[in-house]
Amino acid sequence: MRSRDEALLGLGLFTVLVMIAAALGRRGTARADQDRRSSSFLTGPAGARGLADALQRLGIRVRRFRERTGALAGLRTERREALVMLDPTAPLAPPEVAQIVEYLRGPAEQGGDLVLAGRGAEPVMRCFGYRLSPDRYDPVAVSRPGVLPGAMPATVHRFLLPTHSRISIDSSRAYDLGVFRCPVPRLRAADTLLSAAGGRVAALRLSPEDARGTVTLVSDEELFRNRALRRTDAGPFALGLFAGRYDRVVFEEYHHGFGPAGSLAGAVFAWSLRSPWGWAVWQAAAAGLLAVVFGAFRFGPAPSAIVRIRRSALEHVVALARALSAANGHDAAIGALVRGLRRRVMPPAIRGRGDAGAWLRQLDPSLLAPRGRAALASLNTLTRPGQPRTAVLEAANAVEDLWEELRP
Repeated sequence: MRSRDEALLGLGLFTVLVMIAAALGRRGTARADQDRRSSSFLTGPAGARGLADALQRLGIRVRRFRERTGALAGLRTERREALVMLDPTAPLAPPEVAQIVEYLRGPAEQGGDLVLAGRGAEPVMRCFGYRLSPDRYDPVAVSRPGVLPGAMPATVHRFLLPTHSRISIDSSRAYDLGVFRCPVPRLRAADTLLSAAGGRVAALRLSPEDARGTVTLVSDEELFRNRALRRTDAGPFALGLFAGRYDRVVFEEYHHGFGPAGSLAGAVFAWSLRSPWGWAVWQAAAAGLLAVVFGAFRFGPAPSAIVRIRRSALEHVVALARALSAANGHDAAIGALVRGLRRRVMPPAIRGRGDAGAWLRQLDPSLLAPRGRAALASLNTLTRPGQPRTAVLEAANAVEDLWEELRP
């Protein structure tokens, strides 16, 4: 296949993979929008990211508080600040309720206002003398006192009810933390912010006598969700709670599962699984890996275009003879022939490594036939230094004759 055809095929495959990745990514994003947590991190219909962004547009600083409630004591840095808890997903333990209440009752340089909404914040609401009614299946329209609901009114599924108790008692953790008691403070003022027909209250602003700040109680967290802010009159109400009143708003996110745990790599990996662009990157990486695997033969040595045939043993001998002849190595060749004869004749146990000429002189000529004695005498003469070029052939013939005589 030509290079141009390969490039077009690779480009077409990449385009198909990107389209598949985009489709899968959109499907994953649709699943992520079903998250029901009212968190300021979430942009889905049930999230509260729209409220946080709108406050920033109004010039109010926004912070997401992702630590335990014990760190609220050192949080206060602004004169006008509000801590917002929108239906905490994880249940609040009695010590955490006490720490949240203490945030309101702290000194001027540490405390701030509280904005509590939803069923998850009810344990803190009881410390101020209010609880939530059972949830209704059909929502009820609410509006400001004395104002009729508009064309797209805000709606709630529950209302605020007074407890008429001076002490809020929680025994749900009696087995390990004991019975929790929270004294209900006296109120300087209680302003109704939202109500429905029949005098039912959906939002209150309380001013306790033992605290410098205020507590805003909202019965239903739906009033702060992105869907309600966009489609109903809940938007003006929610923004009116903060605009012109606070310099900074702190959203409590720890109890929504957004604690400080995790890493940047984990966040990037999670984003790549729910984003179309992330799926495109994964598909491109897979295509690149497959391309490398299919081209893996290039990892080995480059094939040679020259065909090399292995030399025969005779060629090696001829090459060695020519090398010895060029280097005047006739004596070395004769010595090699004699050493080869000794290796063939002597047993391995007593095979020597000394001078081959001395070994020849130790042989007894009387034990040999006339042909063997002549070969031995010739070799004794040829092993002397300074032999001519023809001596190598003579030594080879003498070695063969002597081998015939000495072999067992």
